[in-house]
Amino acid sequence: MYRINLAGIEPQTLRGILVSHEHTDHVAGVSVLSRRHGIPLYANSGTIDGIERNPRMRTLQWNRFMTGTAFSIDDLTIEPFSVPHDCYDPVGFVIHTNGMRVGVVTDMGMTTTLIRERLRQCHALVVESNHDERLLMESDRPWTLKQRIRGSQGHLSNQHAAELIRDVAGPELHHVFLAHLSAECNLPEKALECTRQSLAEKGMSHVAVHCARQDQPSNIWQPA
Repeated sequence: MYRINLAGIEPQTLRGILVSHEHTDHVAGVSVLSRRHGIPLYANSGTIDGIERNPRMRTLQWNRFMTGTAFSIDDLTIEPFSVPHDCYDPVGFVIHTNGMRVGVVTDMGMTTTLIRERLRQCHALVVESNHDERLLMESDRPWTLKQRIRGSQGHLSNQHAAELIRDVAGPELHHVFLAHLSAECNLPEKALECTRQSLAEKGMSHVAVHCARQDQPSNIWQPA
């Protein structure tokens, strides 16, 4: 069963799949989901080229967008923007409709001025909070992998994610979903505490912070 079914959503009701980059953990189910339910796929040329290095993925039909150029899916406007990650042309997204803005960025090794500017004035955010620095360094992972994760094209730690969220948080922000938590090098309570404390220091205690999990659906945010 698809995880979206667990959230009470039928796959055939989806209007598109946005692909941020070609890494396997983001595209492994794209082919089956798109073909079985007729869901359109959207990605930039660099990501499509990366995906099509796998011969089994070369027959997919794509809607290409240009990084930095907004496009529409029905009544949604999507703004893709560049993020630093170790792949061809990785992006985050800001999705807006009817005056509501949602920012989604799940794989990035560092924050940039561009990322912060795009995420400002969002009403909800989905942001990577991948690892706890101490748990990562004490893990049994190879040193080369630890260096990659901590590098400028790797993944955000809890602390760096909390700093990004604090920097972009404004009065319109009401919900933050922490995503892409490492099962081995992080704990939900550590990620939540770090971001909540950072927001409280800025006087933003009104922001609800949630952890997105792999084994169960997150809370569904319904804009007022």
